[in-house]
This record gives sequence, C-alpha cells and structure tokens, in this order.
Amino acid sequence: MDIIFPGIVIFLFLLATFDLTVGVSNDAVNFLTSAVGSRAASFRRIMFVAAAGVFVGACTSNGMMDIARHGIFRPENLSFYDVMAIFMAVMVTDIILIDIFNSLGMPTSTTVSLVFELLGATFVVALFKIADPAGPTSLGAYLNAEKALSVILGIFLSVAIAFIFGTVVQFIARLIFTFEYKSRLKWKVGLFGGVACTAIVYFMLLKGIKGMSFMTPEATAWIQDNTTLILGCCLAGFTLLSQLMHLCRINVFKVVVLLGTFSLAMAFAGNDLVNFIGVPLTSLSSYQDYAANGVGDARSFMMSSLNGHADTPIYYLIGAGMIMVVALATSKKARQVTQTTVGLSSRSQGDELFGSSRSGRMLVRAFLNCYAWIEERTPKRIKSWLRRRMDTRTMQPEDGAAFDLVRGGVNLMIASMLIALGTSMKLPLSTTFVTFMVAMGTSLADRAWSRESAVFRVTGVVSVIGGWFITAGVAFIGAGLVVCLMHMGGVPVMIAGGIIAIAVLIIGNIRYGKKKKDVRDDTLFQTILATKNPADVWPILIEYINEKQKMFLHFAGDTFNAISGGFIGDNGKLLAQAEKALEKEKDILKSQRRKMTLCLRQAAIETVMEKSTWFHLGNNMEMSMSYNLRRINEVCKEHVDNNFRPLPAQFHDSLSSVSLDISAVLKDAADTIGNGHPEEIDVLRNRCENIKARLSQLAREVYDLLQTGDDANMTVAYVCVNLLQESQEFVTSLRKLLRASGKLNLQPNSYRSFSHH
Repeated sequence: MDIIFPGIVIFLFLLATFDLTVGVSNDAVNFLTSAVGSRAASFRRIMFVAAAGVFVGACTSNGMMDIARHGIFRPENLSFYDVMAIFMAVMVTDIILIDIFNSLGMPTSTTVSLVFELLGATFVVALFKIADPAGPTSLGAYLNAEKALSVILGIFLSVAIAFIFGTVVQFIARLIFTFEYKSRLKWKVGLFGGVACTAIVYFMLLKGIKGMSFMTPEATAWIQDNTTLILGCCLAGFTLLSQLMHLCRINVFKVVVLLGTFSLAMAFAGNDLVNFIGVPLTSLSSYQDYAANGVGDARSFMMSSLNGHADTPIYYLIGAGMIMVVALATSKKARQVTQTTVGLSSRSQGDELFGSSRSGRMLVRAFLNCYAWIEERTPKRIKSWLRRRMDTRTMQPEDGAAFDLVRGGVNLMIASMLIALGTSMKLPLSTTFVTFMVAMGTSLADRAWSRESAVFRVTGVVSVIGGWFITAGVAFIGAGLVVCLMHMGGVPVMIAGGIIAIAVLIIGNIRYGKKKKDVRDDTLFQTILATKNPADVWPILIEYINEKQKMFLHFAGDTFNAISGGFIGDNGKLLAQAEKALEKEKDILKSQRRKMTLCLRQAAIETVMEKSTWFHLGNNMEMSMSYNLRRINEVCKEHVDNNFRPLPAQFHDSLSSVSLDISAVLKDAADTIGNGHPEEIDVLRNRCENIKARLSQLAREVYDLLQTGDDANMTVAYVCVNLLQESQEFVTSLRKLLRASGKLNLQPNSYRSFSHH
C-alpha cells in the first residue's frame, strides 16, 4: 500500500498532462477567436502572442486553487483514501468529457466541469460515509454546495449580460465608425484605442495580475486603493499613444486586438491553470501529509490539513506553462473549437456548422416580428440615417477575415471589462461564457446573421449554451459513477480507470486524425470561396461537383443493393441499416446543395447563365433518387418487420438480376462522370432505358400474380410492384442526372456536340 499511493499520485500528474492538453484545446477559443476571425495578424503571429500570454500567466500564477482543496468538500470529514478516490474520478471524467466536447468542436467551461465533477464525486462518497453509522449523517458535513451554486449564478449572469452588452456596444461602435471605418478615423481612433487599452489593462489588473505569485498584499492593496487614478492615467496615455500611432500609419485596431489576445491568454493561464493541475497538486499535498503523519490505514486518516493554503513551487508552474504552449501550438482541435465561434460570427454564408432546429426557428421568427414592429414605429429620417451608417456593402475587412478589426477590438474590450467587473463583484464569471456570448452579441449587432443563415447561427448558439449546462450534469453524474466504482473496487479500479481514460483519449485522437484526412471536399469549397477571379472558379467547382456526384452514385448503388437484398432475403437488419444511411444522406445532400449554390455565385456570370440549369437539374435528380430509395425501403422494411410472406421464389432470380444491372450502371456512371465523353454518357443512358424496359416486363409478371386472386400473395405483390415502379423512377432520375453531368462538364458554348435526346 505504501508503494501504490505514490504511484497513484504520479499517475494523476500523468493524467494532468493530458488534461492540460485537452484543456488548452478547449479554452483556446477564449483568446484566439477575435484575432483569428479579424485577421489581425498571421496565424503564426497570433499563436506566438497567445503562447507568450499563456506562458507568462502560467509561470506567475499562484498555482493553487482552494476549490480543489476545500471549496467543494469538507476535508476534515474525509479520509486520505476518500480524497484520492475523488481526485482520481475527477481527472478521469474531466479528460474524457472535455475531449468529447473538443472532438465535436464545442467550447465548454473547464471551471464548471471541475466544480461539478468534484461535487458529483464528493456526493457519492458522502452517501457511502452516511451509510456508515460511525460518522456524520448529514450531507452538509461533507459537501460545500455554496461554491457550486455561485458558479451556476455566474453562468446565468454571464450568458445574458455578455450577449446584451456585446450587442449594444458593438451597435454604438458601428454607428460611430460605420463599416467604412478606414476612411473615418481621424480623432476617433485615438479615443477608441485609449478606451479599449484601458479596459484591457483594467482586466489585467483585477483579473490577471492580482492573483500572480509575485504580487504582495501591499501591492494588491495599492492597486485597489488607486484604481481610479491608474485608469485615468491609462486612458489619457493610451489615447495619446493611439493617436500618435495612427499618425505614424500604425493600425491601432490590430494593436488593440493583439494586446487583448495577450491579456486574455495570460489571465486564462494564470487563473484557469488550477483547473488542470489543482487536483494532482492537492493529491501530492495529501500524500505528503499522510506519509508524514499517517498510521498506515488510509481509510481512517482524515485530511484536515487541506483546509490550509499551500503555495506551488515555481518549477511546477514553468513545466505546466511549457506543456500548455506546446499543446496550443500543436493542437488541431484548438483550431476546430476556435472555428466554431468564428463560423457563428462570420458574415459569409459558408458551410454552416449547425443545422436548423425548432427553437432556432422560433427565436428567429420572434426577433423578425419584433424588428418589424420597431421599424414600423421608427421615423423615416432616423431609419434613413441608420441605414446609411449600417450599410454593410461598404464593409472593409482584412483579406479572408470573418469580420473586421472594429468588431475584433470590441469583442476583446467588452469581454475584458465584463470579466473585470464580475471579479470586482466577486461573481465567478467564466471566461468561456463571456468571450463566446460577447462574440455572438457583436455579430448580431453587425447584422452578420442574414435571414438565410440566422436559423443556423441561432441553432448553433443554443447548442453551445445547452452544451455548457449539459456539461454540469454529465460531469456530476460521470464523476459520481466513476468514484462509486473506485470506492467499491479499491486501488485496482482506480488504476484501471486511469488507463481507460488515457486509452479513450488516444483512440479519440486517432479517430479524429482519420476523420480530418478526408477533407478534400472542404478544401475545394474553401478554395472556391477564396478565389477572387470569377473566371477561375468554374474549373474548381466542376471538380467539386463531380466528386460529390461520384460519391452519391456509389452510395446509391450500395444502398439499392442492400434494400433489394434485404427484401429478397427477408433480412430486416439490412433494411434498418439502409434506413439510417438514407436519413443521414438526406442531410448531406441538403448541405452540399447549399455549399454548391454559394460557390456558383462566385463564378463568372456568363458561365452561371449557361450552366445553372444543368447544375440544379443534377442536384434535383440526386434528391429524387434519394427519395425513391427511401420510399422503396420504407415499404419493404414494414413488410419484413411484420413477418409477412416473403417474395415468392419465382421472382428471386429476375429481381436479383435487374438489381445487379442497376447497381452496375450506377457504378459505371460514377466512373464515367467527369472522365467520359458525351458518347459514353449516351451509352449509359441507353442502358438505363433497357433497364426500365426490364422493370416494366417484371411488373407485368407481378400483375399477373395479382390477377390469380391468391390473397396470400397479395401483400407481397403490392410491395414488389412498389419496388419496381420506384426503381423505374430511380433509373429515370439517373438518366437525367447523367445528361446534366455531361452538360456541366462540356466547355461553355459547346452543347451542340452533345445529343439532346
């Protein structure tokens, strides 16, 4: 036992290394979004600034958070074994939970996850302790629920206040600068730079520096006593400095964004570092106390020593800072989580990361009704003035930016001010909540959500917010279940849990890497949107369309085989699998159509006029073929699931044969699209006509069966007729798709070389 507990402590530090990696991937969105979205600098430079902030914040952090020692549980009533089980359960659950959110590209709060993991694990351990008549019998003797409740209060406040403040301040800033801000700076830029930099410094003083290890009580007290003087001097100094930089042709907005990025990164590392290493450091402190004073029984040695405060050696902080910097520089998931917020803030109608939901549609409709009511009652002169000031056609973002530098600066300024204000009021505002909701508020004020994208964006915001609250519940339940197993199974289960957590993390990263390898379609899509010359768009777009059509035809062939095979072989499992695949394909086709339409808008107008008919015909035929497959599968699945009479043996060979022919022509069509000549497409379309004739002949044979009046065969005959009729429509749609594809792949003005039959 003396060897096992040091091993667990070492194992917790190993888990903390992984936790630092996934935690930085999650929280990178807090300080990267504004700089990346506004293109304030190159991505490498932004990462360098953020990494510097993270390292400085980590190295100067106090490195210990009381919440891990006595903020949630009361250590005087818990044994050494109890707290080690709690810590192990928290780390295992935290790694798995945050990694899942990162893989989904959803930002979550590491503070909330830690608090509720500690709360859930302690709750279950308390139940075990209450069951023992020798100890206290009330939950209050083991739990400190006030901290968890204060975090929940902070969540509600941060979500609502950050969104409202972000919307209002960005609307005012836009009225002052307009979207054509580069030609309207003059004296405004100096004042904006002064206010923004002062807000960021205020944030650094109250939220960042005051908790650093080098700060003495006297220095902290001096800052608090002279805050007004400091801010006044900063406002005057930064305003003058910003005006001078503008006169020297230095972009003040970029300086503000990079300064804000550094301050948020520093505060994140300085304050949230304890979310990742607080638990293993507390476990080390617990073991040191147990080794020095314990009597050998880990279940009876109480941890009253955790009620005190312990400082962290600097080498732990430097090591944690180095791990965080490496994780920030190498994590692909950090970029994906950042892309979620950037995508929801972007003005462009690119590939929406979220679909449509009923709640999103209801919120958008309510907002439109409210906007129409306000517009009707607004005087015409005011509406005309607002329209001129908010004219998005004059927008001046950097090349490839999702939004301009004005919004990027406001994002960081408002987030800094709100977090500083919350800290001064002793409200536990989450950096994740504030930065995300401010970004959503500023994007709404900037009219970045058009009617075509609003439902998707609102659905995304609702999904992210819902994910935050789900985090609390999942963290509580997950940690509770894990600690229950560990408490009953002992040290072997603790070790097994840690190994499982690391295995899940490694497997998740392997799957994530494989998933990211298949991104050629997204690369082409982004290339098309970034192409400035309309004449260069069509060659890339036709390659993109051909790829998608080939993928669909291969899918259609496999699915048709599965449906016909399931019906002929009376195999309900095949039909159930086909039903799931078709439902997923429906969403894929909708997304592809939207993306291709956006790409078509980038092409030269002459090409669009000539090609759009065939482009839309091809899309419609893909959707029609998908509907045919769904209708076939629905009837066949219901028949097989109800255990009705199977297909008579006399039709097995003929139906199998025509099904193989349909699959073969689909495969040949996939191989021909984009590579074949018009004559080859004509041959495929003639094969489709022959297949339709065979389907008609087979349908007549089934009708002959119906004429016999055999009630036992009536039901299966109707199902077979449905399959054959829908298959005819399916092949007809394939024939039209081939024609549309042939027209699209011809050079402009060369249609006469391709038959029109």
